[in-house]
Amino acid sequence: MHTLEELHTAQEELDMWQARWDRYDGNNPNKYQVDIQNAQSRVRIITESLKASGLLERSEQEKLEKRLEHEFPNAQSKEIVEFEGKKYQRRFYPLRKSRSRKSVTEWGKSWDLVG
Repeated sequence: MHTLEELHTAQEELDMWQARWDRYDGNNPNKYQVDIQNAQSRVRIITESLKASGLLERSEQEKLEKRLEHEFPNAQSKEIVEFEGKKYQRRFYPLRKSRSRKSVTEWGKSWDLVG
């Protein structure tokens, strides 16, 4: 179980790494990128944990996506389903790629309204 203080600390760490990258004037495009990606993942994990526990409120879209996920847990990529009279399409997108940028190490998912 995460706390709001942990989220605040993780966000500060992400901001610190981002600021270092912004100030960096060298020619290494990978400098700080792993640290930034790790901090982004930590913020994302803590935020989702806090939303699951009810300490942070979900947006209307997140509530809808949670209901869709519950109703269609095995939906495949680009699959279209009908829910409450509307059609939604399952989307997957890369959240994090490998250093070579050739493979995806972490995927995100969402539901998009079709039509």
